[in-house]
Amino acid sequence: MTGALDPASTQALAISILWWVFFWTGLFVFAAVLVALVVACVRGRRRARREGSAAEAVPERSLEQRRERAVLAATVLSVVILIGLLVASIVGGRYIYGNPSPPLPVKVIAHQWWWEIQYPGPRSSDLVVTANELHLPAGRTAELELQAADVIHSLWIPNLQGKRDLIPGHTTRLSILPERVGRYDGHCAEFCGLEHARMELPVFVESPERFSAWLTAQRRPAPAPSTPEAERGARIFTKGPCAMCHTVTGTDAAASVGPDLTHVASRAWLAAGALPNSPRNLRAWLSDPQRLKPGSQMPPTGLSESELDDVVHYLGSLR
Repeated sequence: MTGALDPASTQALAISILWWVFFWTGLFVFAAVLVALVVACVRGRRRARREGSAAEAVPERSLEQRRERAVLAATVLSVVILIGLLVASIVGGRYIYGNPSPPLPVKVIAHQWWWEIQYPGPRSSDLVVTANELHLPAGRTAELELQAADVIHSLWIPNLQGKRDLIPGHTTRLSILPERVGRYDGHCAEFCGLEHARMELPVFVESPERFSAWLTAQRRPAPAPSTPEAERGARIFTKGPCAMCHTVTGTDAAASVGPDLTHVASRAWLAAGALPNSPRNLRAWLSDPQRLKPGSQMPPTGLSESELDDVVHYLGSLR
């Protein structure tokens, strides 16, 4: 099972337990009301048949007393149930919004229609900037700082946390304590434009050792081209239109309009979940991004067939 009912973090478990408490309580109340309604209908019909009329103009005192006791009992039970749900909500909220220290700081910036992820380090040179994948270590709280670059977005990772809006000009935060290694699907849960449905954020929860190795690898500059095709592709990339929007650390490409591509070949997807990351799909994306993801901010590159081949070779080497 995947999704909100298969919790893989402390916060998601608290949400799941709270949901089931509300579900079973609501089901109990619904069933009790139906039973009371059926009992009232049956007794009313029996009484009407006995007296030969639909109802008495003046009810008997004993009947009136029973009704008063029933209303009082229902009122008391309703108050008890509401207080119980309130207590459950407060207790659940302590786990959902709790923030044991020291957390791992991660900055998530939502764009139309992709995700920018930043991992600050002890020094400014240790900053890691990646895109469209969120990597977290198991057993450590991650404090996500959420921002929006254009319109309102909403981050929802059902297995790990509830929804949180990302609002332009306003910073929100989300704490996650993942407990189970695995891959989990994140989504934008707020309609944000034409390609809202293809704004995925896969989340990879890894062991602390594997996450540390991944973070160390991400801090390295892009590897130097190792083949003639990749060398030509690097020149085309840094001297052509690609460098006007993208960064590849260690090269002259240092723009921030689009996703950072320093280690793009290590990612599982292209264009925030629009396509699996393969040379064929990468070439198709570079050739005509509007056909594959209409409305995206990336224009056609205008490269020739041979130039596209070289750029694909180069980007495929960026691991």
